[in-house]
Amino acid sequence: MDQPTVGILHPGGMGAAVAACAATNAAAVLWCETGRSTASVERAAQFGLTPVATMAELLDRSDIVISLCPPAAAEDLARDVARHRFAGVYVEANAINPERVQRIAGLFESNATVVDGGVVGSPPVRGKTPTLYLSGPVGATVRIEALFAGTAVRTAVLGTEVGKASALKLSYAAFQKTSRVLVALAVGMAREHGVDQELIEVASKRTDSYLSEPQYVAKTAARAWRWGPELEEAADTLAAAGLPPEMLRAAASTLARWHEVKDGSELTLADALDRLAQP
Repeated sequence: MDQPTVGILHPGGMGAAVAACAATNAAAVLWCETGRSTASVERAAQFGLTPVATMAELLDRSDIVISLCPPAAAEDLARDVARHRFAGVYVEANAINPERVQRIAGLFESNATVVDGGVVGSPPVRGKTPTLYLSGPVGATVRIEALFAGTAVRTAVLGTEVGKASALKLSYAAFQKTSRVLVALAVGMAREHGVDQELIEVASKRTDSYLSEPQYVAKTAARAWRWGPELEEAADTLAAAGLPPEMLRAAASTLARWHEVKDGSELTLADALDRLAQP
């Protein structure tokens, strides 16, 4: 199989690292630098991505396009790509609910082939090996498996139904991210009453509990701007299934208290708890 040219849309921390893995089996991995931040330019250069001046050039040259962006932007970005009449494989790898993925697939039904994707795990750097779950037409998922063969991004195909990969991603995120929010609330409540060290000592006897990792609260705060929208997507998925979404919406609301904190911020546990206590 010929090596494809790949376009990565909005290469953030996860997207740029995933794209760098794709470069192993691609002729080139392109990204559009117009309108992007200095941090994005530096990140793309660090991962060896090839800049192009316009989105039109990226789409004209790419055989496969991977969309990894904030959930709220996923459909607008897909519409932009569909309007260009992109005719390759479009990997919708954002943390959005299955209904939205199916709407996106509908935008491309006469041109591109849509593969539903969900990344579970940390970005593929420093020995991390996330799994990219895939669902969609067989020929297209085979191409994506080949793209990441032998790289730090593992792939797993869940079937041909678009929406399955996103459902798995959000199901996992619902537990993992809400659990981290509960840790922050538990430690914050204990600190308010001067028993936070005692709580941590109790939790240390249960090493299988997230509560035994209070230092992760600061990391949770730094990721809240991304995690909150994911939990809103998961809440919508629960509601669509007739399940109560209130717990996940409350967790998203809690994460919103850290909305000004971004990835890379140097926070201590105390800093994160102080911010959490300020509505």
